[in-house]
This record gives sequence, structure tokens and C-alpha cells, in this order.
Amino acid sequence: MTNDRLKKFTIFLFGAYIVLGLINFFVFDMSLEGVGDRWIVYFGDGGFFGQLNPMTLIMSFAVMLLLILVARSIHFERIPGRFQAAVETFFDYFWEMVEDSVPNPKYRRQTFVIAMSFFLYISVSNVLGGMPGINVVPVENGLNVQLFTDTWYTPTSDLNVNLTYALMVLVVSHFFAARAKGVLKWLKSFFEPNPLLFPINIISEIAKPISHSLRLFGNVMGGGILVLVISYMLKYFVFPVFLWGFFGWFIGLIQAFVFALLTIAYIGSLLE
Repeated sequence: MTNDRLKKFTIFLFGAYIVLGLINFFVFDMSLEGVGDRWIVYFGDGGFFGQLNPMTLIMSFAVMLLLILVARSIHFERIPGRFQAAVETFFDYFWEMVEDSVPNPKYRRQTFVIAMSFFLYISVSNVLGGMPGINVVPVENGLNVQLFTDTWYTPTSDLNVNLTYALMVLVVSHFFAARAKGVLKWLKSFFEPNPLLFPINIISEIAKPISHSLRLFGNVMGGGILVLVISYMLKYFVFPVFLWGFFGWFIGLIQAFVFALLTIAYIGSLLE
């Protein structure tokens, strides 16, 4: 994207925010009914494995499709422009973090790919949480489809998504450690530096995915509810639009970076 196109896109986005703010102010009737609830579809006998959030699936596939289409449209040149130079600089920065954190060169490329994939997916998901769009919330009489009175539904506001990714990091980090050290040496690491610390080591490993997922979930979900409550009080005009951008773009990108950084740190710590 050239500098001129970026300026035009920024102006268009800002204009769209203002127009949608005016539409919501004069047209839509804002309600807090269903805030914090999720559209859940039950099948089979219900229970833990008999529940499905359709919006999480729809938006997850939408984010992945968007990333694939953008990746296919980007063509890197031998002489980079500003956008390509910025992307390459950012990738180099991530690669340097991987080199500093992962002592075994054999697993640096895999770690980089995993961390960068999480960063891109979470970034796009969180940015959608800073843009007015379509959301579906359950109400007493059925489902309420909100058109531009809320942001796009972000998959990272679903704890199941974040916990799944955090568990993937846990499994991958121990898989790499077992391959790099050998199974016996990997098992021995749970009893170091003292066999009496075995329960503590197990608890610390279990705590990793819990904290890894809850940090992202708390910031995304909490920020969304906060903006929605303030939007209700101010009738969705000016200030809520700023909060959309702040929590979705600024805080959202920071949380994506933190999640990717912790992914690198967790994998690297077990390969020492």
C-alpha cells in the first residue's frame, strides 16, 4: 500500500466512524440487553462438548480467509518500498527475539512461524474489535442482530479460542523440548533442581496456559464491555468511537504482541 493510498484509507476510515456515529445517534435504539452473553447452539446431549458458538467459528474463518487473501496479494520486490521495508523490519525484529530466546537453532524457524501466525491472527481479530460492524447477541425473545451499534465480533473475546491457542503453545513447547533433550532428560527436568519441587513444577506448567489465555481474554472482553456500557450512556457518539479504536487497535495490537512474545519465551525456556 502506497503512502497516498494509506492516507486515503485513513481518511475513509475516520469518515466512516463519524458517519456511523451519527447514524447510531439518530437512528438506532441502544440497549444493554444481552451484554456479555454469547450466542450458543446446543447439540446432542449438551454438556461441555455439546456447545458451539457460531460467531466464533464464522469470524475465525473470516479472519483466516482475510489473512490468506492479503498474503496472496502481497508481492515483495528486490528494491523494497516503504510498506515492504516496514514489514521486513518488523519480521527481522521478531526473528531477533526468537534468536535471543531460543538457544537451539534447529527450532528457531518453527518457533518464529508459530509466534508470527498467532500475532497476525490475534492482531486482525482484535482490530476488528475496533471497527463498527455486525454482532449477534442472545436476548429473551431470541437473537438480536446489532448493525453498527457494536464492533465486529472478535474471536479472541471467546475464552475457548484463547485457551486452545495457549494449550497449543504448551504442547508444542514440551514436544520440542522432548525431541531436543530426549524423553528421559525432558522428564528429569520436572524434578529439577530438587525432586521435592516436582508438584511445584507441574503447577507452574499448568499455570502457563491459564495466565496466557486469561490475559488476552480479559483485555479483549473487558474492553469490549466497557466500551459498550459507555456507549450506552453517551448514545454512541464521538467518544465511544475513540474508545473503539483505542481498545481494538492500540490495546488489541499490544495484546497480540504480548501473546506472541510469551509464546517465544515459553518455547525457548524449555529448550535451554
